[in-house]
Amino acid sequence: MRDAVVLSDLHLGSDICQAEALATFLAGLADDLPERLILNGDIFNSMNFGRLKKWHWKVLSQIRKLSDRVETVWIVGNHDGPADDVSHLLGVSVHDEYALESGGRRILFQHGHQYDRFIDDHPVLTALADVAYWFFQAIDPSHRIARFSKRSSKTFLRCIKKVEAGAVEYARRHGFDAVCCGHTHHAAVEETGAVHYFNGGSWCERPCTYLTVDGGEIRLHRHAQLESWADATAAPGAYADAPAALAG
Repeated sequence: MRDAVVLSDLHLGSDICQAEALATFLAGLADDLPERLILNGDIFNSMNFGRLKKWHWKVLSQIRKLSDRVETVWIVGNHDGPADDVSHLLGVSVHDEYALESGGRRILFQHGHQYDRFIDDHPVLTALADVAYWFFQAIDPSHRIARFSKRSSKTFLRCIKKVEAGAVEYARRHGFDAVCCGHTHHAAVEETGAVHYFNGGSWCERPCTYLTVDGGEIRLHRHAQLESWADATAAPGAYADAPAALAG
C-alpha cells in the first residue's frame, strides 16, 4: 500500500477541469487504496457551487467515499475560500500545510501560493492572464496554444522559480527532506539540492499529473500511466506538456 497519492489543482467548477478523467482516476483508487489521499490545494475554482457540473459532483462524491476508507487531507489553496465550511461534507481534514514521514524522510506539503506575490501585487494582470489562458484552452482542446503561451511567458517562468525557491527554503529551515507543491500547474521534479522539490501539476491540463509517495520515494506520474514521467527533471519551461495558468 502506497503511503500517499497527491493531487493538486483540481479546480472543480472550472470549464477546463478534466473532471471526467479525474473521476476515472479516483474510481481506480478505490481498488488500489493508498494509506492517505492528499489534496494539495485548489480543489475548487471558486466557492460558487452553482458552477459545478455532473462530473464535478461525481468527483466530490468519490472523494467523500474514499474519505471513509483512507485518511484524506485537504491543504487549502488560494482558490478554495473558507474550506472549513465544506470539509465536513467531504469527510476531510483541512490544513495550511501537512507533514508526512515516509521511509525515514520528512516530507512537507504546501499549495505554494504563499510564495507567489504576483497575485497580490498585480490582481488585474493576474485576472487578464487567467482569462486569456482559459480562452486558449477553450478554443483548442489539444491545449497546445495555452502551453505555448505559458512557455513563452517570462513572468510565468519567474513564478515557477519563486514558488520552488520559497518552498525549498522554508522546508530547509524547518528540517524537511522534500517539499511538494501545486499552484503553478507546472509538473516538476528537482532532486539536485539538499531539499528535493516536487510539483504535482494539475487536472486542468493534458496530460493530467499527480504524485505518489511510497517508502520515502516521491514519483511524478501521468494519469492512466503508472510509470514516472520521463521528462520530470527537465528545466522549467522545457516540458512539452506541462505549463499552465499563471496564477494557479
